[in-house]
Amino acid sequence: MNRLCDTEPRVMDEEMLRLAVVEQGPRDEAGQLAKQEGILFKDVQSLQLDFQNILRIDSLWQFENLRQLRLDNNTIEKIEGLENLTHLVWLDLSFNNIEAIEGLDTLVNLEDLSLSNNRISKIDSLDALVKLQVLSLGNNEIGDVMNIIYLRRFKDLRTLSLSGNPVAEAEDYRLLICAYLPDLVYLDFRRIDDHTKELAEAKHRYVIDELKHQESRMQAQLEDERARCRELEEHKAAFVEHLNGPFLFDSMYAEDVEGSQLSHLPGVDELLQTYKDKFVAICLNIFEYGLKQQEKRRVELDTFMGCVQEAIQEKQEQSKAKIAKFEEKHLLSLSSVRDDSELTNFEMKMAEHSEDLAELVDVLMTLEMQLVEQLEETINMFERNIIDLVGLFVENVQSLMAQCRDLENHHHEKLLEIAISTLEKTVKGELDEDLPDAVRSLFVDKDTILNAVGASHDIHLLKLDNREDELVTGVNSWCAHLLDKIHKDEIMRNRRRVKEIYQYVDHVQSELDSLEFSDLLD
Repeated sequence: MNRLCDTEPRVMDEEMLRLAVVEQGPRDEAGQLAKQEGILFKDVQSLQLDFQNILRIDSLWQFENLRQLRLDNNTIEKIEGLENLTHLVWLDLSFNNIEAIEGLDTLVNLEDLSLSNNRISKIDSLDALVKLQVLSLGNNEIGDVMNIIYLRRFKDLRTLSLSGNPVAEAEDYRLLICAYLPDLVYLDFRRIDDHTKELAEAKHRYVIDELKHQESRMQAQLEDERARCRELEEHKAAFVEHLNGPFLFDSMYAEDVEGSQLSHLPGVDELLQTYKDKFVAICLNIFEYGLKQQEKRRVELDTFMGCVQEAIQEKQEQSKAKIAKFEEKHLLSLSSVRDDSELTNFEMKMAEHSEDLAELVDVLMTLEMQLVEQLEETINMFERNIIDLVGLFVENVQSLMAQCRDLENHHHEKLLEIAISTLEKTVKGELDEDLPDAVRSLFVDKDTILNAVGASHDIHLLKLDNREDELVTGVNSWCAHLLDKIHKDEIMRNRRRVKEIYQYVDHVQSELDSLEFSDLLD
């Protein structure tokens, strides 16, 4: 809670953090050296910032490997600025002015959290803390028992403190907590004995059974939703999402006011149903074909990646064998050079060793060039295959989409015939059907009805064009980005390999350069 303090509230800054790190660092000789050279914030694993009158958390982004953080006994009002502390295991924010639990979404490794002696009235926003074992919330303003139910999702929670909250004043508070959280070991710093657990289970059995039933139902719903999301992602990867049903057809009429009005005309219901059935059947063909083509692209990509890794592995093994053979000779040569006291022999052996090193470089570079050529051929073959697969997919989808347009054109013609016939009957007073006023307003003259039918047709064709463009653009963009990444990855791999070779050569050469004949004589 808020406490009086003689000093002004402070915002955490780099100077405060630097002083804390230095003061809390090791005090031996190594620690003194570290202070002189500076301690990197990213290397700090524990940080103590209690009793600093801190009002706002800030500037902690560099402490990326921090595991323990003490911020208790300050005047902090909001949990913030902790998003980069993903390795944090222990966090103490007790004795502050915090009113809401927030800002902890990235702390997925947190096991021990203390928020006691604040102003918190609701337990929430802890879902990301899947490893939570200890939670201290004593002396807050928590009064609703639903807060306890929320904690049932934390399967590793073993220690809980809620004393000093309104909820703890309930007559059977301890039994209620034990019933709702049966895996709890310590409550308010007291171990829960077996007898208490038995009493809790007996007293609240029916409530807990109903709660478990609700949780099972909610879990089933959640799993269903996750399954639907995974399925949708698979469909999106195949570029055929929402084509396994009437979605595209329904979207054509969603904003089609004229089409909705014209559906009231005699004979249009049957016409529309026939159109929909045939249209949806074509969409299903596109959907099923898209999934099959996606699987072919996946197999092609997996085969390609396997060939690349196999080729790289083979050349790596050959390079390792060459290096091992060289190093065996290298060690013998160094030993021989060190034992030789004749300048002439020393120079000859050094020259011979330099030749061996140059020969090794040639061999390693030759192996790398062979690999580059092999991978270039593999990449080119994959590029041709994947472009052919994508091209065939696009061609067939466009053919099926053309069938959808043919259906739309046929429907448009039939609808136009019905509309003209209805207009003629209206003019002659022979129309028996009772049409809504909005529909009758279309039949003032031929131009009005032609415009209405044409507007509906245009909307439908636009929807078809947009969906086809979306699919074609999506798969072509995927193909282009994939091939671009493959080429860039190969360039980077080659550069790294060449750099590795020359770094190794430089290391060996530095060993040779360190050998001076005069030093050997000494």
